[in-house]
Amino acid sequence: MFTKILVGYSTVVTTLLAAFTLAGSAAARGQGRVQQFDEIDVHRINVREPDGTLRMVISNHARLPGVIVRGKENPRVDRPYAGMLFYNDEGTENGGLVFGGRRNANGEVVDAGVALSFDRYGGNSQFIQLAGVQDSKNHIVGLTISDTDATSTRRRVFIGHDREGVASVSLMDRNGRKRIVLQVTPDGMPSISFLDADGKVVNQLGPTRSQ
Repeated sequence: MFTKILVGYSTVVTTLLAAFTLAGSAAARGQGRVQQFDEIDVHRINVREPDGTLRMVISNHARLPGVIVRGKENPRVDRPYAGMLFYNDEGTENGGLVFGGRRNANGEVVDAGVALSFDRYGGNSQFIQLAGVQDSKNHIVGLTISDTDATSTRRRVFIGHDREGVASVSLMDRNGRKRIVLQVTPDGMPSISFLDADGKVVNQLGPTRSQ
């Protein structure tokens, strides 16, 4: 009787081991297989290299990470938006596409807009930003190109329009000071202004009025 029980036990264990082995093999074969979904709901998606290096995060506001440098996340500061963050080969944040918008307790529109930016390697400063931000505190609608280094960021080119509707192209020197401004007012008046290092207009060109 004992022998029959032992044989039966051995048969069950052998069968289970074979089943687990086959399941493991099937899972291994399934790795890398493309799966299709009609719809998924997620809070955050991390895209990584085979060695685990983070390359992209798609996240809601609550799960958006703090600034990550070489794979290490710095203390999280509140980023009032959701979006997509990009990381370089070393796992350091180097740009992103973010968006948001809400009303505060006073009914004011805040943190409203969309921005696409790219950061300089080796720093957290943006050298290209395309932004459309317009709320109770901010109005940034345009393309900004900057010079950056380890300590500062200086605007060199801005193309956009201000809260009053003046469309302009501003060219700055290496210190971020405006030197040439091309603009068109909402009523259609164009002009080109030349400025000195103190921001004073030293010459200005406008349309020649017909007599």
